[in-house]
Amino acid sequence: MFVFRPSRLSDLPAIEKLAQESPVGVTSLPPDRDTLFRKIQASLDSLAADVSFHGEESYFFVLEQVERSELVGVAGIVASAGFNEPFYSYRNETLIHASPGLAIHNRIHALSLCHDLTGNTLLASFFIRKPYAFTRQSDLLSRSRFLFMANWPERFADTVVSEMLGATRLDGSSPFWDSVGRVFFGIDYQTAEHYCGVNGRKFISEMMPQHPIYVPLLSDEAQEAMGQVNPDSAVSFDVLIREGFEAENYIDIFDGGPTLHAATRAIRTIAQSRLATVRRGHGGGLPYLIANRSVEEFRCLVVEAEPLGDAVNLSAAALDALGVSDGATVRIAPL
Repeated sequence: MFVFRPSRLSDLPAIEKLAQESPVGVTSLPPDRDTLFRKIQASLDSLAADVSFHGEESYFFVLEQVERSELVGVAGIVASAGFNEPFYSYRNETLIHASPGLAIHNRIHALSLCHDLTGNTLLASFFIRKPYAFTRQSDLLSRSRFLFMANWPERFADTVVSEMLGATRLDGSSPFWDSVGRVFFGIDYQTAEHYCGVNGRKFISEMMPQHPIYVPLLSDEAQEAMGQVNPDSAVSFDVLIREGFEAENYIDIFDGGPTLHAATRAIRTIAQSRLATVRRGHGGGLPYLIANRSVEEFRCLVVEAEPLGDAVNLSAAALDALGVSDGATVRIAPL
């Protein structure tokens, strides 16, 4: 059985291994033990806090194969992107250059450094091992976050965003970074991503140009990479598109990957979720995401169920995995 739950400090060694397996561009999951320790502790503090409005909280979850006590994936939520430091993106813009005397009127694609998305809730740190990609487990890992959000909407913003990894070469370098960031920082893509993951994004404002970057001046390879989704983000992209997310007019400042967005209430899993009363039974039926209503002991799993009105029958094993008893209230959503 696979269970989605909050991370614990005892998970640190296993999470560190997952971070080492994750792609370079997942800056919110650096293979650095001290950073991961702080990430877990911040999540524990956020879960324990009495929250009435989204702020500095961050939540970090794991997907556990219970019988083997094995972690196969991680996923996180940042309640307010850029709460402690600006959340930078490149905004796609069109600039007009005209000369009546020459009878020339040109529309030029440009990128402007901005932090327009600061304050939105951010999905982050998603990684699942390859054997579980495009399965119920990858849906469980990504979409359980939405049931957590549906349980406590006051902890999150009205809009949710998620950055997808951009296109990279076979050697792991980024054509977009080489044409933009490397010019100003003088370091390669992997180094920049690692530094950002460990030390934060403050250095961006210190080094990145504040004036628009004219896209036609970039290399053809960099232009082609803009808005492209890296295969390592295909699982996350697939889930979020099915959830109703759309490509916003923003791209990542490191690799040019697209930023997806959705109104929180319109996210499919949130919109289709509802509360139900548990009845001990044999279960069976269609697959559902089912989550308990605990904050600190949040649990979510995929269960074959057949809800009847406001009730749902669950097996003893499912009740035990959720940490609930007969008569408890759970939140359910069709898988």
